Amino acid sequence: MTVAFDDLPYRPCAGIMLANMQGKVFVGQRLDRPAGTDAWQMPQGGIDDGEEAEAAALRELFEETGVRADLVDILARSKDEHFYDLPDDMIGRIWKGKYRGQRQIWFLMRFKGSDTDINIETAHQEFTSWQWVDALMVPQLIVPFKKRLYENILAEFADLI
Repeated sequence: MTVAFDDLPYRPCAGIMLANMQGKVFVGQRLDRPAGTDAWQMPQGGIDDGEEAEAAALRELFEETGVRADLVDILARSKDEHFYDLPDDMIGRIWKGKYRGQRQIWFLMRFKGSDTDINIETAHQEFTSWQWVDALMVPQLIVPFKKRLYENILAEFADLI
């Protein structure tokens, strides 16, 4: 039995906009990016059953960047969930075809550590490289299907970055 795209649920997820003391935002280049693409993103990941969004965000931040919870201050949580749909060619290939996209709760976190506290070569490695960028650049670096979501997150957190 084939499930229609519109009938698939959204995967619950937590996202992190990690800003340093200079107001630059962390982005990582995805390990699984398609050949010839330059796909960057902010840390994010699934919320496990029974897990609170903030706990998931801190766990994902550590799993993807090596940044410990004591090295960040949580400045804000998104007012609403943000949604995105996967492109047609990715449905069925990601998350075993169980989801149509993600519903995300985002957190703005201030990084209090130094660059040496960041280690993307973790057990759950997702990035091949990383950089700090001007917040306004972030939507231009992201894959097209997440661009509007990133613009919305940036608009929501802009005054606090």
